[in-house]
Amino acid sequence: MGDKLRELEDNAHRRSLGFHLTPRSLFLEYILPEIKDKLWKHMWIDLFAGEGNLILPILDSINPNERIGFFKNHIYLFDIQVGMIQKSIEIAETYGIPSKIASNNIKLRDNLESFPISLKKSEYPLYHITNPPYLYLGYIRKNSNTHQYLKLFEGINQGYQDLYQIAMINDLRSDLENIIYIIPSNFLYGASVSNKFRIDFLMNYNINKMIIFETKMFEYTGTNICIGFFKKKKENKFEDQEFLGLKFKKSNKSIEKLYRLKPEFKYRAGYEFDVFSKNYRAINPLKIKYYLLKEEVQRNNGSNEIKVIDANDYKKNAYTKITLHLNDNLKEKIKSNILYIRTVDTGSYNGRVGLGIIAKDFNVKGIYVSGNTYRTHPIQIFIEPQITQEDQILLKNYFNFILETFRESLDSEFLTTYKYSKAAYTRKYLGLTQARNLIETLPLNDIALKDKSALNNLINREEFEEVVDLLNKIKNRENYLNN
Repeated sequence: MGDKLRELEDNAHRRSLGFHLTPRSLFLEYILPEIKDKLWKHMWIDLFAGEGNLILPILDSINPNERIGFFKNHIYLFDIQVGMIQKSIEIAETYGIPSKIASNNIKLRDNLESFPISLKKSEYPLYHITNPPYLYLGYIRKNSNTHQYLKLFEGINQGYQDLYQIAMINDLRSDLENIIYIIPSNFLYGASVSNKFRIDFLMNYNINKMIIFETKMFEYTGTNICIGFFKKKKENKFEDQEFLGLKFKKSNKSIEKLYRLKPEFKYRAGYEFDVFSKNYRAINPLKIKYYLLKEEVQRNNGSNEIKVIDANDYKKNAYTKITLHLNDNLKEKIKSNILYIRTVDTGSYNGRVGLGIIAKDFNVKGIYVSGNTYRTHPIQIFIEPQITQEDQILLKNYFNFILETFRESLDSEFLTTYKYSKAAYTRKYLGLTQARNLIETLPLNDIALKDKSALNNLINREEFEEVVDLLNKIKNRENYLNN
């Protein structure tokens, strides 16, 4: 019982700091080959060093007779935890570094608060390699033991969303030319969690290379990570970024591809999906609203009974079913809108993000929100103007077909990566704005009956290019009629 309690306490402490120890092998296999020809030209620093596994292994490449001098002039480590500092000093000693010299260059300091200006006095240019703390602002706000970090997101850091972003922006403001960061892969794939930070950071830095892991790398976190190799631009400006990406997938498979990020799409990977949603937005798009809220139900009490699930009450792997008593108007509104959106992959292929039919998946008529709204819960969709159930099924099939086509062609990179799991594919999150934008590409308010039939057939045959041609035809016709 004591060991279990200690493990829980350790996990809570680790979570409150957002730190995850870096495997030594990660440095040796993926980082050292990129820097091995530059070892004597830089001061190698890690401001969030843990046990020093991203810097100290450099000493393996240095002649034993030269290690002490190299360490004194080319290595500096910091951490916020006394235990990690002591561990790093002990590891340095195994390389023959005297304890006093090791202690001079391995220091206790909180570098999220500010960059250690003393490093600027180095005769060698600083090269920062680190695995910074990851802790999302939403988690920080909800947990009292992490509230001390809230001040880091005020003032000039307003709008950033994670501790790793604070670490990187400190490097930017300290004018570091070369940095290598191990960070959540949602640096590339995230929307609201990363948009502002990517714009600010990539105006100043180029991505030279990115190594992306869709396999579990750290023992105590499900966060998918990447290793980013960044270099300061000579001139700060918004411009397209191109770099080579190497992605390691399940079963140690890897793919290599050339990435292009565009500032107009907030430097987010998979921007081609956003291009489609923008270019094929219908002339008269459907209007949608999300959520059946408690306030609306209370305003529309009546004698009609309607069975729903409560999205805020999940027990024993199922949502609780309840009966609402409503007036005629709200009852009809709920019954006539049969679709919901699943925003998070479950891990099974039948549970991927997309639109579904409420009655089929939950055996009720609606999805009720008795408490706070959460983007990761199933969400009922209300469409204006009202469309038939047959057209809603067409919308569902169209939406899921387009979504899956882009997931295949873009390796799901236009979606936000969800936490790591043992599922056969990398689980993703679909943003509600993305869902709205895709719904608005289906021109149900403008489509002719024969085109609707043709669209159904093309979707059933999975002919994506022909679907796009039909969307173009409908849009061109509406533009002609409106002009």
